[in-house]
Amino acid sequence: MRDFQNEALSHDPLHGYIPFTSYAAGQDEVSERQIIDHPWVQRLRQIHQLQTAWWVFPTAEHTRFQHVIGAMHLAGRAVEALFPSLKEVCPETPSRGYVESLMRIAALLHDVGHGPFGHFFDAHYLADYGLNHELLGSHIIRHELGEMIRRVRCNPNGRLDDDEVLDPEQIALLITRPKDDATDDAPQWLQFLRSLFSGLYTVDNMDFVLRDAYMSGYSTKAFDLQRLLHYSEFTHRGLTIHERGLSALVRFISVRADLFRAIYFHRTVRAIDLTLQELFAKSKPYLFPGNPLEHLDQYQRLTEWSLLAEVARWPAGDNADLRELGRQWQRFLNREIDWKMACERTIFFAPDEPERSSVFSSEKVFEQAVRDNLPTELKNLPLRVDTARHVHRPGAHAPAAGQNFLCEQATGKIRSLDDRELFRRIAISYRICRIYARDNRHNTELAAAMDRLTGAGTIDDVTNM
Repeated sequence: MRDFQNEALSHDPLHGYIPFTSYAAGQDEVSERQIIDHPWVQRLRQIHQLQTAWWVFPTAEHTRFQHVIGAMHLAGRAVEALFPSLKEVCPETPSRGYVESLMRIAALLHDVGHGPFGHFFDAHYLADYGLNHELLGSHIIRHELGEMIRRVRCNPNGRLDDDEVLDPEQIALLITRPKDDATDDAPQWLQFLRSLFSGLYTVDNMDFVLRDAYMSGYSTKAFDLQRLLHYSEFTHRGLTIHERGLSALVRFISVRADLFRAIYFHRTVRAIDLTLQELFAKSKPYLFPGNPLEHLDQYQRLTEWSLLAEVARWPAGDNADLRELGRQWQRFLNREIDWKMACERTIFFAPDEPERSSVFSSEKVFEQAVRDNLPTELKNLPLRVDTARHVHRPGAHAPAAGQNFLCEQATGKIRSLDDRELFRRIAISYRICRIYARDNRHNTELAAAMDRLTGAGTIDDVTNM
C-alpha cells in the first residue's frame, strides 16, 4: 500500500493536484515541504510573476511562488518522460530518484534570487554589483539552503540510492544560464538536463507560458504540453524532439512570442517600466544598503510588499527628499504614468540579418537617430525610446551542448532544428521599437521620424491612446 503519510497535494488550476513529500522519515532527512516552507521560498509569495504587468492586467496577480511550485511539478513530469532515454545515452546517470529530486528542487529554487519586480530588479539594482537573480540564487542555494538540500532523500515517485547525496552545486549549475563561450566540466548527463532550464522549452517557460496566459485571460490552454513532452527524448546529441512533435514546439514558440508582444511588452506595461526606472534610480539608495551578498538577511525580507509599504511611509516622514520621493511613488501607485506611447514598429531579424549593427540595438543610438530625424524645433522634445527584445530561438550556434535537436521521422537521423523549414521560418528575434512622449501632440512628427529609420512609407500606426 502506498505511504500516503509521506505525501501532500497542492491543487493548481493548470496542473491539477501537485504532489510533494511532506514527512521526513528520519531526523537526518528533509522533505520537499520543509524547503517549500523555508523563508527563502515563502518570500516568493510577495513577488509578482508579472513584474509590472499586473497593473495593466488585473487578474494577473499570480506570484513567483505559484510559478515555482508549477515548475517543480513539470520537472517531475519531464523526468518521467525523459529519464529512460537519458540513462540509455548517458549510462553514468545517477538513479531516477536522484535525478527527479535534483530536477524538482532545482525547479523549486530557480527563482529564489529574485527581488522586487523580478527582472526589472536584475537590470536596475543587481547589475550594479555584477549580479543577476540566477547568480544570487546560486549563492543562496549553496550557502543558505545547501545543508537542507543534501538531506533530501525522496520525492513523490521514488528515493535516492543509499550512497547518493543531492548536490547543491549541481542545482546551482542547472539554474544558471550557460554563457556562449563557456566550457563546462559537468558530466554529460547533467549538461543534457541543463537544457530543461535554458533550452527552447524548459520546465520554467513551459509553466510560465501556461500560467501567464491563463491568469491574464490570454488563453486557457496556450499550447499542447503533453504532446511536447511525449515526443521528446534524449539522444547522443542532447534534448531531441521527434518530427511528430515539431508542430507542438513551433506552437509553443509562437505563443510565447505572442505573450511577450501582448502582455510583457504591452505599451502601457513598458510605459510603467519607464516611469518606475526613473523613480527607482532616485529611490534605491534608501531602499537597500548595498550588495545583497553582504546583506542576505535583509535581502530575504526585501519583497514587493516590503518595498511598497516602505515608500508609502515616505510622504509623512521628516526627510524632505524622502517626502518628495514618496509623493512621486504615490502618483506612480495611482497609475499616473509620465510617458505615453507615440508610435511603434516591430523589427524582425532573420538568421542572416545582423541585429547588432541595427540602429535599434542601442537605446542611446536609437534616441539620437530619432532626434536627428525630427524638425529643428522638436529636437529637444522630452521623449524616451524603448527597444523591447524577444528571442524566438537561439541562432545556429546554441550556447550549450545538448540543447535542442530534431529526430527525422523517415530516417531516424538526429538533425539541427534549422534543417526544417517549419522551424527555420521563425525569426531569430524581434524588437518592438517605441517612442514615448509626455503627451500626444507630436505623434505625427515622431512617427515620421520612426518611418525614416525603418524605411517604412506610412504612418498609419500613430497611436493616440
